[in-house]
Amino acid sequence: MSATTEAPVTTGTQTPAKSGGWLVSLIGAVLVILGSMLSWSYDGTILDNLSLNFNPAPLQRLTIILALVAVLLLITARTRKLGQWLDAALGVRALGLMLTVFMLLTLVAITLESDGLINVNPGGYVTLVGAVALLVGSRLLPLVQLRDLGAAKLPGWFEILSIAALMAAALFGAAYALGLTDVWNFVLCLAFITAVVLVLFRTGVMTWFGHVSRRHKKVLTLASFAVAFFFPFTQNGSDANMSIATQVLIFAATAMGLNIVVGLAGLLDLGYIAFLGSGAYVAAMLSESAFATIDWHPPFIVVVLLGACVSAVLGLIIGSPTLRVSGDYLAIVTLGFGEIFRLAMFNLDGTNGPQLTNGPNGIPGIPDLRLGSFDFGQSHHIGSLELGRFSNYYFLLLILIGFIILVFARLNDSRIGRGWVAIREDEKAAEAMGVNVFGLKLLAFAVGAFLAGLAGTVKAHQDVAVSPGQYIFLESAFLLAAIVLGGMGTIAGVLLGATILKLLPEKLRFFSEYRLLLFGATLVLMMRFRPEGLVASRRRQLEFHEEDEHLAEVVENQLVEEAK
Repeated sequence: MSATTEAPVTTGTQTPAKSGGWLVSLIGAVLVILGSMLSWSYDGTILDNLSLNFNPAPLQRLTIILALVAVLLLITARTRKLGQWLDAALGVRALGLMLTVFMLLTLVAITLESDGLINVNPGGYVTLVGAVALLVGSRLLPLVQLRDLGAAKLPGWFEILSIAALMAAALFGAAYALGLTDVWNFVLCLAFITAVVLVLFRTGVMTWFGHVSRRHKKVLTLASFAVAFFFPFTQNGSDANMSIATQVLIFAATAMGLNIVVGLAGLLDLGYIAFLGSGAYVAAMLSESAFATIDWHPPFIVVVLLGACVSAVLGLIIGSPTLRVSGDYLAIVTLGFGEIFRLAMFNLDGTNGPQLTNGPNGIPGIPDLRLGSFDFGQSHHIGSLELGRFSNYYFLLLILIGFIILVFARLNDSRIGRGWVAIREDEKAAEAMGVNVFGLKLLAFAVGAFLAGLAGTVKAHQDVAVSPGQYIFLESAFLLAAIVLGGMGTIAGVLLGATILKLLPEKLRFFSEYRLLLFGATLVLMMRFRPEGLVASRRRQLEFHEEDEHLAEVVENQLVEEAK
């Protein structure tokens, strides 16, 4: 049930409380703008200099933007025609909450960076008071019954332009956030991005965009890949950010393979990182490294296929004897397989077993890829723009993940994908309907392992070395967390979850000691408030809505019985 139907009101005369709420919210937004024009800190060396009056720093400009959006939404709430389509009240509530959080974080940052709360100037307190007033006033605004945004069909060119604008905003927003070197600036920028996304969802704009994206799916896909393609050109040759981007793509490609096993087939695999490791070790052993253990160096395309096939065979080997169990028992067996792989890589050192992996030393010194005359280890120039080593691997990984997404989408929409979903929902019922349960489970393991092996072969060259310590259980847990966080069975959700779980630890290294605590708390909150993930599968969304409707019907029947 939509949150906008909690307290529907008529469009007639507003009560004093509701009119007062609108006025308090407007005053709060104005105070935020005025406070942001004043100095926030005595110390001009922190947070890009917040010490100047009437010369707002970047962080102050962000609060001004949010306050102006709040003013526009408040005006929309008084406009009957627009107010039927946009839920301005919920949007203002989200802005009031996020502005309050933003200012509290800012005061904490000033306190920690400049040795005391005494260094906060009056402008900071004025902005905080305005944010709190906006939050309090927004709680008094009436909620309205919105019209169906799916019926709001605008001209096709406008919808396509909206897709392009959103993708461009995502590109420049990511470039700006990654360009921030100060930790607190990055944290506050994340708070701003969260506020924007929350407002888009709460006002109903993202609901409309969901309908638009379904009507223009090809345009959205093309725009998404265009944004990903142009991302390196926004980094000014920064190897640091491009290194993070390549790690995100490898992680996302591997998570997409696990999404077949967990998201579609419903099989809990806790040792999936072993398939990524097997592909990486195959590439390392067949490379031209001085420490390579196999004296055969085929072309890279052959190495990719061999690494993927070896991973697929391992998937079949682990799947054949273990897929007759399910649930917790399957999870324990796959966890054991992951540890067996890691220990086997330790022991294939020529002493305890064949000389294949150099034991705990791994295989270092893996040379960069060369495809024809193109050397991935060299910088290349396009006009005045320099593309470094990591940018080269980024484009290769972009092609790879495009292929993996294509495979996943085709399988998801095929008869095989429907069979996997049937097994996930009710294995006994699927078997009774003639679905080859064991064969499809085995295929899910093999295909997922194959895709992980593809990513592993590129990872070995990008990392320059492989060792058993890279493929521990914790990495499998993070892959599974990316799927749960983003949304099981979805493409966009897994990409988003992988980006969050790989990007934030790199940018928030000061929080590394509490990383597991943060991840655990995040997953608990997700299970409580959004169990379907950040990007819900339409199938799962329908399931949750049906459960909610059934629960509401049961409660209603109980109330009727009690009334009788």
